[in-house]
Amino acid sequence: MLSFNEDNLTDAVAARFDGCEDPRLKTIVQALVRHSHAFVKEVELTQDEWVKAIGFLTRTGQMCDDRRQEFILLSDVMGVSMLVDAINHRMPDGATETTVLGPFYLGEHRVTAHGTDIAAGVDGEPMYVEARVSAPDGRPLAGARVDIWHSDDDGFYDSQKGDGTEPSLRARFITDADGRFHFKSIVPSSYPIPHDGPVGQLLDATRRHPMRPAHVHFHVSAPGYETLVTHVFVAGDPWLDSDAVFGVKESLVADLVARDEPAYPDGTPAPGAWKLLHYDFGLKPLAARPAA
Repeated sequence: MLSFNEDNLTDAVAARFDGCEDPRLKTIVQALVRHSHAFVKEVELTQDEWVKAIGFLTRTGQMCDDRRQEFILLSDVMGVSMLVDAINHRMPDGATETTVLGPFYLGEHRVTAHGTDIAAGVDGEPMYVEARVSAPDGRPLAGARVDIWHSDDDGFYDSQKGDGTEPSLRARFITDADGRFHFKSIVPSSYPIPHDGPVGQLLDATRRHPMRPAHVHFHVSAPGYETLVTHVFVAGDPWLDSDAVFGVKESLVADLVARDEPAYPDGTPAPGAWKLLHYDFGLKPLAARPAA
């Protein structure tokens, strides 16, 4: 009978998984054992700290339901979500960088005509968005599906309000023959991630803020290309350098240009002052499947 101690326990636990018939699962579980044991050894975790950690993870699970995923939020603030995203989305030149999906994507949105004001009835600073979707070599991608969604002037998404109204500040556009689409909305606001649960308590205890810089979400798909999940961030936002979920990338920051023309670029009437957001998206081609 073995006498387990801090010197031989890790190897013994990892060896218990040697019989796993799924090679990938075996690799993941054995690596998890080695790294989790190494963490405990590095910080010399106390029994009291271990109990508190179990309690924290328990409360995190209890906070999850069909409207909120506290474990994903924990992954976000620890930078794990963005690390997984970066590993799985290494982009070639000409392809737009990815970032986290976020919790407020509701699946396929309603197809909407170009030029629609998706903020109809919502107060805020008017914004006109024009964009183009292309392959990395610049060829336009006609018929690409573009889902967009963003927060209102107070930093809330329509799904957070739960008032049963029609979708607001979200829509789906289909690119034209030149790969272009455009719409009207309002300038989004920066906002805090949910911080009334265990993750918020962690941020408070470590003196971290919960803020995300203002951004517009884009979910872009086209046959033969990887689906792009990304944001376009508003240049000059005070939280760009300290996004709570580490989602900002320099290539995803765009200027909001102040305009005062009486008409938008599509010729429809504009208010006295409005902002123009322009961005070009590049999609990564799917890898060719090996021959059978």
